[in-house]
Amino acid sequence: MHNLLDPAILFFVFGVLAGTLKSNLEIPPPIARFLSLYLLMALGLKGGFALAHSGLTTSVVTSLLAAVSLAILIPILGYQILKRFLPGFDAAAVAATYGSVSAVTFVTAVQFLEQQHIAYGGHMAAALALMESPAIILAVVLANTLRQRQTAGGLQVLGDGTASLNGPPGLRLGKVLHESFTDGAQLLLLGAMVVGLLSGDAGKTAMQPFSGDLFKGMLAFFLLDMGLMTARNLPQLKGISPLLLAYAVVAPLVHAGLALGLGVLLGLPLGDVILLMVLSASASYIAVPAVLRYAIPEARPPLYFGLSLGLTFPLNIILGIPLYSAVAHVVISP
Repeated sequence: MHNLLDPAILFFVFGVLAGTLKSNLEIPPPIARFLSLYLLMALGLKGGFALAHSGLTTSVVTSLLAAVSLAILIPILGYQILKRFLPGFDAAAVAATYGSVSAVTFVTAVQFLEQQHIAYGGHMAAALALMESPAIILAVVLANTLRQRQTAGGLQVLGDGTASLNGPPGLRLGKVLHESFTDGAQLLLLGAMVVGLLSGDAGKTAMQPFSGDLFKGMLAFFLLDMGLMTARNLPQLKGISPLLLAYAVVAPLVHAGLALGLGVLLGLPLGDVILLMVLSASASYIAVPAVLRYAIPEARPPLYFGLSLGLTFPLNIILGIPLYSAVAHVVISP
């Protein structure tokens, strides 16, 4: 209940309400883009400052390895489940969306932990960056495999139900890797972390007004925009199978449970486990959909984009983060 009374969360709820009422309230796209870049830069700086203070410990390396392992495991499990009631391309796209991560969900979780005075490792910002790409790569490999099978049969089935004898050629994996690892937002996050790591405590003091004092207000402003965007995408959920709607609710809980189990097994600190749960439970609605539109044109964007932004994102922001924290507190002794 305390999370619902947080100003940033309340602005998100207000944005959903305003969008549902068809208000003309909107955040201009350039400002929304600036807010997104600001949050990633501030998050990277915070992570770098914390990492400079703690150093590269065994716990840091273990946390990052756990993050990468989950980023590979979750989309593979998701595809094995989804292909039972979805066409192959749609299953690969949805699995990739839920196998990747949401930076805004992570930023909101970081703010939640700071309000609750729960310590976490700054290296978890690096975990965010590392967990974004594996699901995209796996989805493209799966899609190329499906295309080869269909081409052998002489028929290419597109996402809108039409068929073509000349479907899109398989994308080179190298191109996908380049797109994934040179994405501007991801580079900014890692670059800011390096700056924070190199500048240390002196840099933290100098950047405090930017990366500290402004952070909460900027997050509230950005979540207002996300609320408006969520409301605009709610109609995409109409007509979606109840099984998929259930997947969008249950899968994040299962993924968070996997992260919790792995975190406990590896003996990770409480704050790192909570953030690992949040990352595993989140779904991408920016990076992955942007790549999938050209990487897997056979998949239906309203399906994977509508589920992640229209359902999973608001559930995680409003209910998921405090739920994951509460469960982790119960399982992990302080």
